[in-house]
Amino acid sequence: MDNPMNAVGFAMMTLWFKFRDLLTPPKSILSEAGIKPGFHVLDYGCGPGSHSIIAAELVGESGKVYAADINPLALQRVQCVASKKGLRNVEAIHTDCATGLESGTVDAVLLYDTYHDLADPHSVLEELHRVLKPDCILSFSDHHMREEEMLFEVTNRGLFRLLRQDKKTHSFSRKG
Repeated sequence: MDNPMNAVGFAMMTLWFKFRDLLTPPKSILSEAGIKPGFHVLDYGCGPGSHSIIAAELVGESGKVYAADINPLALQRVQCVASKKGLRNVEAIHTDCATGLESGTVDAVLLYDTYHDLADPHSVLEELHRVLKPDCILSFSDHHMREEEMLFEVTNRGLFRLLRQDKKTHSFSRKG
């Protein structure tokens, strides 16, 4: 997430994600994160919002989804899709690290296929640790990384510990 991509690149990525979502529906991935009605969810690196929109449906009117991305085109798309679906529980956050959210207010963080592209991944993990409630979930997946590399990156600073490996994601809990 070093530099936002241009409109053509974003359109191509969005098209690819639509195809990806047909093969692996976001709802099946989110089922591993254990999202429940009333949750506050941060979708960090939300892209065109495949997971944000489904998460917003899962948390319902009593919950909230924060769709965070460095690319303004991604945030515009998420807001547009949420509006068309009548979802009023989605808030877009333009960021390359800090979210502006209060500490300990998020029940689940989604970090899908983003970590490998972050300019400062360790600062992002610190931010995610800060906003996540104690004993809540960081749901992580990045098909650009080997499993041992991913596990090391997320756990080596002592912020998170592995809870479980599911079919499509790894769930980590916040330490401390």
